[in-house]
Amino acid sequence: MDFDAILEDVGQFGRYQKMVIYLILLPAVIPCGFHAYAQLFMAANVEHWCRVPELDIISDVSLAKNLSIPMELKNGQLQYSECTMYKLNYSEIAKNYQSALRTPKGTPAEIIPCTNGWTYEKSVYKSTAVTEWNLVCNGDFYPTLGLVLLAVGGIIGNYIFGYLQDTLGRKPSFFIYLLIECIFGVATAFAQNYVIWCIYRFGVGFTVPAIMTTPYVLAIELVGPRSRTLCTILSNIAYSMGLILLAGVVYLVRDWRHLALATTLPFVCFFLYLWPMPESPRWLLARGEFEKAEVILRNMARINGKSLPANYMVQLHRKYETDKLKQDMEKKKMRKYGILDLFKTPNLRKKTIIITFIWFTNTSVYVGLSYYAPVLGGDEFLNFFLAGIVELPTYLFLWPSMERLGRRWTLCMSMVVGGVACLTTFLVQHETYVTLALYCVGKMGISSSFVVLPLMASELYPTVVRGLGMSLSSVLGMLGPIFIPLVNYLGSDIMVLPLIIMGALLVAGGIASLLLPETLNQHLPQTLEDGEKMGLDTDFCCNPPVKETITQEEKDINPEQIPCSACNALCSCEMVNVSLVENIAAVTEKDSEKVEFIAVK
Repeated sequence: MDFDAILEDVGQFGRYQKMVIYLILLPAVIPCGFHAYAQLFMAANVEHWCRVPELDIISDVSLAKNLSIPMELKNGQLQYSECTMYKLNYSEIAKNYQSALRTPKGTPAEIIPCTNGWTYEKSVYKSTAVTEWNLVCNGDFYPTLGLVLLAVGGIIGNYIFGYLQDTLGRKPSFFIYLLIECIFGVATAFAQNYVIWCIYRFGVGFTVPAIMTTPYVLAIELVGPRSRTLCTILSNIAYSMGLILLAGVVYLVRDWRHLALATTLPFVCFFLYLWPMPESPRWLLARGEFEKAEVILRNMARINGKSLPANYMVQLHRKYETDKLKQDMEKKKMRKYGILDLFKTPNLRKKTIIITFIWFTNTSVYVGLSYYAPVLGGDEFLNFFLAGIVELPTYLFLWPSMERLGRRWTLCMSMVVGGVACLTTFLVQHETYVTLALYCVGKMGISSSFVVLPLMASELYPTVVRGLGMSLSSVLGMLGPIFIPLVNYLGSDIMVLPLIIMGALLVAGGIASLLLPETLNQHLPQTLEDGEKMGLDTDFCCNPPVKETITQEEKDINPEQIPCSACNALCSCEMVNVSLVENIAAVTEKDSEKVEFIAVK
């Protein structure tokens, strides 16, 4: 059954959809960003040095460090060592430290690892998991391991969530994952050791990014085709706003246990959405639950101010049963497709590999840049705030550029510009503010490409394997958050190295995107044969797509003589339902411009 046709009768984007999306679904996106990145600040690394108990009587910290801590070169600058100390008689030095400063230094003292733990700088954070469990020096990999486990939980949870969402429904799945997220999020605050903390973080990761899927999918399924791009933009804006809000929370809460509670407990109130959040009527009809869908559709029509005929639902039910019988018969005849079908023919195989590589690149770099903001230098809270806020301007020019330049060139330019900005940081690595500005340009580039890629991929994969192709590319892309913390870990010695690696990945992905065909104004491929033919004649550096229009002279010609290529084609993601009458032109509005359809016998 064509649900979009039903939406024409009950309202495609009326008051009902606006209330549900603005008041329920967009706020429901926020927990995902909070739990994806709060761990950066829970396990934040802070300035530290070897503790020397004998020198605790010295109130001047700089003086104590000068007496006991050697200097070392790090990121091109001399600074106090974090993991070594001089081997000296500190009891004697503590008695006579004033004279020790005046005595000329002789033979350099032996340098040894810390023997009595560490002293932590507490001007920025009151407490972190790192300071509580001494995850520094030989144990400095453990915070990175925590991020890796968070990402591993995400891959497993995303796979299970897809199954739950299709079997139990969108609404129950959201609240199941919200419950899991709240339980493990609160439990994090009471972890007594690092191992237990990792288990709880794995549980939180189980819901990231799966918990964001329901609000997005539900919004898309509640509206008509012409409003889906708007819903996509709004979902991305809501996610970015969540990152901005998180920057404010971590700035105000500097104790990691309190932060775990502050980033979890507010979302308990989302359980109040149990009553107003609807199930997807589109999903209900697909599952054969017509009565439940009818209640939602009647409510939708009432709030949208649409009056339905008295027998509307009866006729709709009959049509539903008829369509269902046809679908059941077609399913028996239909061939089953598998992932191997994506690789059987050379052109489709090439596109699958390129899309998957770009997806991996996008996911890796987006998560990597977000992870890297706090350790970029300067104020980590300001850096993270900027990393979130620079995403917002991208949505102002992203969609117009997609319609003018096409998906291919928009994706390429976004990735190349962002990649070049990240690579340029190597030349200005000692200029903190210049590095930060280039980082923001890189974040804007990856934010743009992160929105373009799923749309372009959905338009490239043939209908019969579109779900398989999108799932394969996204799952393999989610390996990025496992890999990228290890890259950022390398930046502990060379700060710009992760940015160089991520910049190289972006540029490579941008160049690879030019090997894909343009999809703007193109028909969606339906069969494997269509998918194989699409893009066979693609030029590596072809010109951006240009919309063809029908001239006035062509309009005066017999409609049967007008070539098909002369039609104004719709963007493949914006389908418009038009009733066709023989020899009559049906005109509809598409984004303030007229699109003319001519019915030919």
